[in-house]
Formats: sequence, C-alpha cells, structure tokens
Amino acid sequence: MTNVNDEIEENEEVAVETSEHANETIEPDEIIEEIELVENGEDTIVQELTEKLKEEENKRLRLLADYENYKRRASLDKEALQKYRAQSVVTNLIPVLDNFARALTVEAKTEEAQTMMAGLDMIYRTFVQALEDEGLVEIKALDQEFDPNFHQAIMTGSDEDKPSGIVLEQMQAGYMLKDRVLRPAMVKVNE
Repeated sequence: MTNVNDEIEENEEVAVETSEHANETIEPDEIIEEIELVENGEDTIVQELTEKLKEEENKRLRLLADYENYKRRASLDKEALQKYRAQSVVTNLIPVLDNFARALTVEAKTEEAQTMMAGLDMIYRTFVQALEDEGLVEIKALDQEFDPNFHQAIMTGSDEDKPSGIVLEQMQAGYMLKDRVLRPAMVKVNE
C-alpha cells in the first residue's frame, strides 16, 4: 500500500511541475538560443569524436607499420642466419686448409712419400670442394690491384714492370664466405 501511495504522490508532483511550465510562455528567441546551444554542443562533441577517431586511426596505422617492419627485419635476420650458418665452422677450418696447402708444397723424394702426397692431395681437393659447396671462396690477390677490403698489405716491394698498387706476392691466402670476408689475403704491394 505504501508503494502505491508513493507513486501517487510522485505523479502529483510531476503534474504540478508540468502545469507550472504550461503556464509559462517561452519566447521564440529563447528556443532558438537553446537549439543553437544544443547544436553547438553537438558540433563540439562531433569534432572531438572525429579528432579522437583520427588519432586512433593514426595509432593503428603506426602500429601496423611497426609490425610490418618487424616482420621484414625478422625475415632478413632469418635469411642472414641461413646464409652464414657455416661461418663459424668454416672460419675454424681455414687454418687446417692452410696447413694442408703447406704440406702439399713439400717435395716427395721416395715412392712411398709420393704415394702419401697423392693421398693428401686427394683429401685436400675433397676438403676444398666441401668448403666451396658451403660458399667459401679464395680471394684473388696476385697481380690484382690492392683493395683494402680484401687485402692486408704487410710488405711493400718495387717492380718497375708493374704499376703502383699492384699485389706482387701473396703471403697468406684470404677467404670469403659468400659476400663476407672471413680473412683478408696478406700481400706484398708494389710501391
């Protein structure tokens, strides 16, 4: 019963308020001002929402660009890792290659030594072929123009028959793995 009485009282209050407003006369200028305030408020809200939408779209585009850059960098890193996967092994095998080359320069005098040298030569060629299959390339130095990217000058010499800056002698072979220099060739350069 109290709920019904409360509702009746509320309805009476609303009716009183409505009748009070009904007796008031509203001027057309006041209505126009109120409409303009509402329209101006709506315009401001629309502008604010449009700006926020643009900001969020810019954030989304930057995040998308960052993600694309990350994917590209990860792909390049993966390719480089695959391309140079053998670098540490090949770098460690270069001194073995040097020792084989030195061993093959020894002159074999006996038939037994010649047979052993022939076996070493076969092993050496197989070893070089396996390294070349991985991408190892010997840097050409002799009679080439000195290039500090590929050659390391440890001596200078004088040969009047050759122009200045030409490699006269290779002291130690240099090697590259695909397009990366593992060890520059140690050379003697013409002055």
